[in-house]
Amino acid sequence: MPGTPDDARGGAPVRRVSMDPRGPVLVEGPVEIALDDGTVARSDRFVVAVCTCRRSRTYPWCDTSHRRRERATPPPEEGKP
Repeated sequence: MPGTPDDARGGAPVRRVSMDPRGPVLVEGPVEIALDDGTVARSDRFVVAVCTCRRSRTYPWCDTSHRRRERATPPPEEGKP
C-alpha cells in the first residue's frame, strides 16, 4: 500500500527521491550507486544529493557545481567612481 514504510514485496524500506529540475536528485540514505565502470559509490548520510549534470568534482555526489557563479553587484568600471 502506498505510504507504508516497508515495500510489500520483500519488506525492504522504501526510499524517498526528490527531483529538482535545476539541481541534484535528493535520495534518503543510506545509498549505493552502481557506476558505469562497475564500481559502487556508497553514502551513509540520511539524505544524499546525487549529481545529474556531471559537473561535480565529487561525482556521483553533488558539490553544487551546477549553480551559476554570478556576482551580487557588477564590478566597478575603470575610470568611474
